[in-house]
Amino acid sequence: MGFQITGLKAAQFAPLLGLPDAHLRGHNACRVVADRHPGFPCRVSLVDAQPGESLLLVNYEHLSVASPYRSSYAIYVRENATEARLAVDEIPPVLQRRLLSLRAFSAAGMLLDADVAEGAQLAGTIERLLGPAEVAYLHVHNARPGCFAARVDRA
Repeated sequence: MGFQITGLKAAQFAPLLGLPDAHLRGHNACRVVADRHPGFPCRVSLVDAQPGESLLLVNYEHLSVASPYRSSYAIYVRENATEARLAVDEIPPVLQRRLLSLRAFSAAGMLLDADVAEGAQLAGTIERLLGPAEVAYLHVHNARPGCFAARVDRA
């Protein structure tokens, strides 16, 4: 069984690109400039922004399900991001170098299992959590700040 990691679609953030800071605040968002690398992981391109690069910090509903687990949190989106196109079983460097929290959900959005893994051990943890038939998908979060990082599905 293979797996597919996906980032977010750029189109959902397009209306925010280029907005003045005052208008971004009306969308619970703000513009930030990366001051180190790594440290500003883009959820669209699945790469860390380079120092000096502009990003949007937005509140994103990463689990928009009708269950008690419905959830949103702050994420970064590079203003010049292009969507990640990863191969089956490919783990991007942005995930390889972080401590990650993985959450396994049913199709109804109910939490079935969870674990924590260093990025270097991510593939094995993904395979194990996707094993049970009732698991529909995984969400990967950065364990320390807790923000959504990517979605994982069976390939």
